[in-house]
Amino acid sequence: MKKANLKALKYPIGEFKTPKKISEKEIEKGIKTIEAFPDKLKKEVEKLSNAMLDYRHRLGGWTVTQIVHHCADSHINAYSRTKLALTEDNPIIKPYDESAWANTDDSGEAPVGWSILLLEGLHKRWAMLLSGLNSEELEKTYYHPDSKRNVSLNHLILLYAWHCEHHLAHIKQAKKYKNKFS
Repeated sequence: MKKANLKALKYPIGEFKTPKKISEKEIEKGIKTIEAFPDKLKKEVEKLSNAMLDYRHRLGGWTVTQIVHHCADSHINAYSRTKLALTEDNPIIKPYDESAWANTDDSGEAPVGWSILLLEGLHKRWAMLLSGLNSEELEKTYYHPDSKRNVSLNHLILLYAWHCEHHLAHIKQAKKYKNKFS
């Protein structure tokens, strides 16, 4: 597979790019994307067969099941990072190995509905929390030791709005390819 095709499979909506200046409108849109994600995810996966849930649309990629469970894992961590940034002065967060988490038994075997249930409640609380932040709170940060930089809540909102759309696109892509080549 050509490098360009692999990149398109890996990043179907493109890689995340931080805007130089983050507008209030972008923050509102990002929060709405985060809030709507569990419903969109549920619609994408609710009628999928086990074969489709086990499908990997690219070599080295995750199954649809692993993607759904990864979103729950990732967003739980992001919610915790949000709360830490709001309640502490630039806390150092604990990174985690996403691939290792995606390969635990629960990430490959648990029904996707369990993670969707987690995401439904989590995203309601997270969107409520984010919607109530003022401009000063949106500038609060945590320190990410892997990237060796401070991450503002403004940035986190846009990153996780992208993350939602990124993994929805992975699932749509998997469904398209599975149907095309089955």
